[in-house]
Amino acid sequence: MTHPKRRAAAERLAQAAPPGALRVVMDPDPAGKPSVLRTALCAWSAIEDGATHQLVVQDDMILSDTFFARARMAIQEMPDAALALFALWDSRNGAAVRFGALAGARWVAAVNEYFPCVAIILPREVAAGFVAFGRRHLDSWPDDILMNRYLRAHGIPAYVSVPSLAEHEDHGSISGNAFRGPRRSVCFLPSDVPGREDVRLSGLRVLPFFKHGVAQCAVRADGPGPGDGPGHWLHVTCEQYLEGCGLRPGRPQPAIVGMAEASGPAAATGTWLTAFTMGFVQQRDGLDRTGAPGSGTVPDPAVLAEALATVGPGGISYAQPEERIAELRDELAQITLAGVEAGREAADRLRTRPARPRTGAPLRVGVLGTGTPLRVGVLGTGTPLTEHLVRGLSDAGHHVTPLDRPTVPEAPTTPEEPPGRPYDALLDLTPLTPLTPDPQVPATATATATATATATATGTGIGAGIGAGAGIGTATGRGTPLTLKYPSTTGEFREVAVHVGDLYGPGCPHDGRIGRLVWDALRSYPLTFQESAEPLRPLHVSDLVGALSAMLRTPPPEAATGLAGAPVSASELAEAVRTAVRPVPIAETPPAPSAAPPHRTEEAPWPSAPPGWKPATDLTYGLHTHAQWLAYEGIHRALDV
Repeated sequence: MTHPKRRAAAERLAQAAPPGALRVVMDPDPAGKPSVLRTALCAWSAIEDGATHQLVVQDDMILSDTFFARARMAIQEMPDAALALFALWDSRNGAAVRFGALAGARWVAAVNEYFPCVAIILPREVAAGFVAFGRRHLDSWPDDILMNRYLRAHGIPAYVSVPSLAEHEDHGSISGNAFRGPRRSVCFLPSDVPGREDVRLSGLRVLPFFKHGVAQCAVRADGPGPGDGPGHWLHVTCEQYLEGCGLRPGRPQPAIVGMAEASGPAAATGTWLTAFTMGFVQQRDGLDRTGAPGSGTVPDPAVLAEALATVGPGGISYAQPEERIAELRDELAQITLAGVEAGREAADRLRTRPARPRTGAPLRVGVLGTGTPLRVGVLGTGTPLTEHLVRGLSDAGHHVTPLDRPTVPEAPTTPEEPPGRPYDALLDLTPLTPLTPDPQVPATATATATATATATATGTGIGAGIGAGAGIGTATGRGTPLTLKYPSTTGEFREVAVHVGDLYGPGCPHDGRIGRLVWDALRSYPLTFQESAEPLRPLHVSDLVGALSAMLRTPPPEAATGLAGAPVSASELAEAVRTAVRPVPIAETPPAPSAAPPHRTEEAPWPSAPPGWKPATDLTYGLHTHAQWLAYEGIHRALDV
């Protein structure tokens, strides 16, 4: 599939293939708004009579020498599956490919992300179904995000090749993706030998990947099960995930940092943390021994070396040119190898330590003001946002238990007292819970959808009104404060109102003041806004977790506290979204001519932040994480198939 501007490249690709294997399909509206989906639907519709499968390849791909041999063998082994023959070096599917390389697998089950469509095979019936679906969503989402949505909704098996059978040649992007930097394969070997296409790896539950300069981790949140589908995932950093496992790797060892003569500490740290997490998960879960079917499956040294060598380059590709990335490749590869080995060693050491439960009865009892993690009861845990908050608090060491009704924390206890006593503190997140709980989040408990009064200091429970408009979907967290309730040494109870700014990040919806702009940028829509007398106060989910964790350890002195980043105007936010998500046009929408001028009132003073706390998340990176979550998780709650 191609555009007239790149017809020559497409024809060269078709001529290099076996006779009749590829033919050129052109954009039906080359003068219109650039749209990969528009051309892709023509390509999927061009299947020949009698064909059982359709292969679609974009014009800027380089095919391996054994591309067609492996493709035919894979179709024979997986006739009902969608097969992606390429994965990006900084993607979640790329992370799955790396685990496949570690396990000696030839294919890995695709994970919940976009499904790579630059070189892809679909069964005939699946291709026809996607054409009908895609035509209903023209000028909305990119084809690879829609493809994932379609495959997931219909339960179609989806796999990604190990190694990639195609490489991205980067002739420039007609569809506007050049701002992402070089887009290379996680692992491309031109002369990969066909065979063993039945050796597959599935059920991965932790995916470390280095993207946008940050070591990140997608963690499957579903309960026990085979884990063969795309699943339900939480988005955390590698550091947060490792802390939840009882590890505090901090920064890389001085010897590892010393290896970064050219790449610098930021690239070295992100590469090492990603690799450390990968080695830890591989060793802990035994992926090198039992991850792939068949006893004694041995990784291909060439495939493994190439897959690991792209960890660092992928993580810095958003900000570095191709030439600079090539200069740093070998150095970052050595750091990756050291990180993987360190992670394996950490997993071996951890095997002799007792596991810490993520929720439920604690192993130890905390005491307010001592800095020791507490037993925390949490109300209002039925949404993706609160799920991320609970996960974050648990990873920070707190013993968190979701509750379905208010309860009263008791006075501080001591380690000598028996377990099973009520909670040391109670956190009420119901102001962040919409009136209708999210059916896709398997919550242990769901907050009641009725407004209740705030309890008195002597308290019979903590209530927080959800009243009209207070849900996170419409108020983005502003309005009704969260509530923290502590027992005091005198036996009375102290309550702190926690005012939060405009929340954004993983778990936050698409219809808030920030989410709406991110949602539009993801779909390449222009960003429109109206300036308001009241500025936005962005607060990233991870910063809210950090503040709540600190306040659980050391209660703030005031009865009310405020959590937010630096105020920004609507125009400043739109520009930040444009930088973080996609460089789409932005325009301020003037008020209607008949509309009365906004009533400007003096803004009430924002409560002071807890002592020693300040937000740590960069706005651009935070918006990037919000966009990732909306595109890969939020879309399944907002787009019907």
